[in-house]
Amino acid sequence: MLDRLVDDEVRARLERVELPFNRYGLDEFGLSKDHLAWFYTLLGRLYHQYFRVRTFGIEHVPARGRFMVIGNHSGGLPVDGGMVLASCFFEMEPPRIVHGMVEKFAQYLPIISQLFSRWGQLPGLPEHAVRLLEADRPLMVFPEGARGTGKLYRDRYKLVRFGTGFVRIAMQTRTPIVPFAFIGGEEALPVVYHSQVLAKVFHAPYFPVTPYGLPVPLPFPCQLYYSEPMTFEGTGTESDEEVEQHVEKVRDRIAALIEQGRVRRRQERAAAGQGRAR
Repeated sequence: MLDRLVDDEVRARLERVELPFNRYGLDEFGLSKDHLAWFYTLLGRLYHQYFRVRTFGIEHVPARGRFMVIGNHSGGLPVDGGMVLASCFFEMEPPRIVHGMVEKFAQYLPIISQLFSRWGQLPGLPEHAVRLLEADRPLMVFPEGARGTGKLYRDRYKLVRFGTGFVRIAMQTRTPIVPFAFIGGEEALPVVYHSQVLAKVFHAPYFPVTPYGLPVPLPFPCQLYYSEPMTFEGTGTESDEEVEQHVEKVRDRIAALIEQGRVRRRQERAAAGQGRAR
């Protein structure tokens, strides 16, 4: 049944993915080719049709080898993460399967928690990140964590405190960091309130409440901006002060990308308004 729902483009792109799947369509990290097929079919429809994502700077994402994509987290639900995965799969050649670090509460979600590993999304533990990178896999990390997706609409596009573990891991594994900014997530899912009661039910750090009640994203057009890779020399055992300085450089790059995206969006809206006026 699910096989008939898989897009032909997704099937073709999966055949060009450079991963060591065995004869059963599995790899050493538990990815399943069959599960990836319908997962990326869903992501593709969201990426191309629902959020109509436009991606800029995809040429900065390495075509082969390890890297970490690091960006802003927003919008109540991890829409941004899904669109990053989709951009690297649909916009790159060969297509790349990016692994993500999933919040710990996700392991309590029935069915979904089991599917995450088949999709290449593993619990956010440092040992998982190191193992993936040392196998030359791409890794997606949101240093803001749940604090990022939990931002209310009034705080949209404001970066909260970054964790520092991603820089230590990047230095330890000699991994380039590719900063990115996701624009549109806050508007797609404007969070105005957190329900503590529902958060406890789902064992989640928060439960987003929108002006229209349901935590379902709206079909708002979104953009992704990637920047040039950043590399930091070291072993990952450097002082907190040195690591914090590197973290701030990445954070500043992401903040600049966010501003670039918001400026472009204002300019495009102004141009569209002038076109309608004529």
